[in-house]
Amino acid sequence: MPLILPPPRPSAAFPVLGPGQVLPASLARPTVAIGNFDGVHRGHRHVLAMARRTTRPLVVLTFEPHPRSYFQPDVPLFRLTDAAGKARLLAAAGADGLALLPFDATMAGTSAEAFVDRLLVDWLGAGTVVVGRDFHYGARRAGNAETLRQAGEARGFAVIEVAALDGPDGPISSSAIRAALAAGRVETANDLLGHAWFVTGPVIHGEKRGRELGYPTANIRLDASCGLAHGIYAVMVGLDGTWHQGVASYGRRPQFDNGAPLLEVHVFDFAGNLYDKEVDVAFASYLRGEAKFASLEALIDQMDADSREARSRLGR
Repeated sequence: MPLILPPPRPSAAFPVLGPGQVLPASLARPTVAIGNFDGVHRGHRHVLAMARRTTRPLVVLTFEPHPRSYFQPDVPLFRLTDAAGKARLLAAAGADGLALLPFDATMAGTSAEAFVDRLLVDWLGAGTVVVGRDFHYGARRAGNAETLRQAGEARGFAVIEVAALDGPDGPISSSAIRAALAAGRVETANDLLGHAWFVTGPVIHGEKRGRELGYPTANIRLDASCGLAHGIYAVMVGLDGTWHQGVASYGRRPQFDNGAPLLEVHVFDFAGNLYDKEVDVAFASYLRGEAKFASLEALIDQMDADSREARSRLGR
């Protein structure tokens, strides 16, 4: 499928609300879609499409950090999107606002009944609630779609339960996308997402080795839990609203230091200063794994070949 680049950032008119903040009048009696929405993949957008059929304004209720990070703090979770990226994708998918709840001890201990009363009724004033078929809520996951439907009948909101959307190998899920990225199967991940997987971050100063080799790079430090396969990628780079082709390395730099993983991006045909600028990097294709070469000359030859291959794949 063609590479679908990430959408622009939402305008200031897209509200992102924390606990207790009042919904704008334009979002009164909304349809509330609940979920983690990590990656905002095709399955998530299927849920949002069903939610938009109600004709009410659509507010997405999600959690930060991911609940799994709270319950298993010692187990790294490869997040597909941070909060800002999630808001960006949700706005592009048709949401009118985002209700962002901190997932902490208080939230983990909130009963199913209090979840409905305090959040859906008192805070958001939901007119309709949309959830996935495997949805659970409240302490010890006591609530499910059926108890939510019963609560809605008593409290005046409708409930829509949406079945998972299937891909070639079963239901589309964030876990399947994480596994694809961890294996370097970028095209598979992008197909499940419905858009190019991307990261956003400020360009930091590095060792300037790329410049000495004829390949200056914009360096971005990704979250330590990032599970992306180490290797070389064809990428698109978003700078100030314009997209450029490029080639990127993500990993520990075995030729030099085997240090902490770092994303190093060479932007083709670009000579400007990127330090401290926030850039988007959208991943198009995995080229090869990391390797250590016999000499710097051999490394440069391989970088030349990687650049040619990246340009070829991006051109297709």
